[in-house]
Amino acid sequence: MQLTRFAWYAWFVLGYNVLVILWGAVVRATGSGAGCGAHWPLCNGEVVPMSAQTHTLIEFSHRLSSGLALLVVGILAVWAFRAYPKGSLVRRGAVLSVIFILTEALLGAGLVLFELVAHDASLTRAVSMALHLVNTFILLGALTLTAWWASGGGPLRIGQRRGLAVGLILGLIGTAIIGASGAIVALGDTLFPSASLAEGLSQDLDATAHFLVRLRVVHPIIAILVGVGLILLAQYAKRRAPAANVNRMANIVTTLVLIQWAAGFINVILLAPVWMQLVHLLLADLVWIALVLLGATALSQPEAVAAADATRVGSISTTESPAK
Repeated sequence: MQLTRFAWYAWFVLGYNVLVILWGAVVRATGSGAGCGAHWPLCNGEVVPMSAQTHTLIEFSHRLSSGLALLVVGILAVWAFRAYPKGSLVRRGAVLSVIFILTEALLGAGLVLFELVAHDASLTRAVSMALHLVNTFILLGALTLTAWWASGGGPLRIGQRRGLAVGLILGLIGTAIIGASGAIVALGDTLFPSASLAEGLSQDLDATAHFLVRLRVVHPIIAILVGVGLILLAQYAKRRAPAANVNRMANIVTTLVLIQWAAGFINVILLAPVWMQLVHLLLADLVWIALVLLGATALSQPEAVAAADATRVGSISTTESPAK
C-alpha cells in the first residue's frame, strides 16, 4: 500500500465516520433522539442549546460530530479533485462518499422532524432505522474504496471474476440485511427491555407481543446463515484469487464473523446493555469494511492471480514429467 498524505487522511475519515456511527447508537440506546425536540438543524430552536439535560447534550454532541463528518468528507472530495486527474477512481469514490453522507444527514434529519425518536415504536421508525443502517453501510463502503484506491489499489475487474463478484455482491447484500435487522432488534431492546433472559425469551415467543419484540428471534437466525455464507465466501475467494493479500483479508473476514457471533451471544445473555450494543455495532461495521476490502483486493489483480495459477501448473507439470 502506498500511504500518501491523502491516503492517510482518507483512512482517518473512514475511522472518524465509524466513531460518529457509534455515537449515533448511543443516542438511540439512551433515548436521546428527542433531546433537541422536533427541531433541525437547530436544537430546541437554538444554535447552541442552553439546557443542561443529559439527553440534550447527547443529541447535540451527535449533531456536532455529524456536521464535522460532513465537513471532513467534503474536504476529502475537494482534495481528491485537486490531487487526482479526471476519471480517477479516487475521485469517483470521493463523489460517492459525498452523496451518501448527504443522504445520511437527510435520513437523520427525517427521524427528528417526523419525531421518529425517543419512545416511538412505529413500523415507520423501524423501516427508517433499517434504511439508515443500509445507507450507513454504503457510505462506509464508498469511504473504504476511496481510501483503498488512494493507497494504490487497482480498478475492479468484475468481468474477469464473475463468479466471485456475484458471491461478493450476495455477501454484501446479506450483511446489509443482517445490519438492518440488527438495527430493528436494537430498537426493540431499547424500547422493550427485559428484566431477565427468561422473560426476554418468553416475550420473543409471545404471539401477542409487539412486532419489535417478536423480530428478536429472526435476527440471530439470519446472522448465523449469512455468517456461514461469508466464511464460505472467504474460503472461495482464497481459492479463486490465490494471493497473499487476498488470503489475509479472507482470514480477517472469517475471524470477525466468529467474533461477531460470540458478541451477539454475549449481548443476548447480558440483555443488551448499551456498551455491548456498541461493541456489536462496531464489529458489524468492521465485518462490512473487511468484506469490501476483500472484494476490492480479490477483484483487482487478475494478472497476479493468472501468474500464480500458471506457476502452480508449471510446477505440477515439472513434478509429474519424470514419471512419464
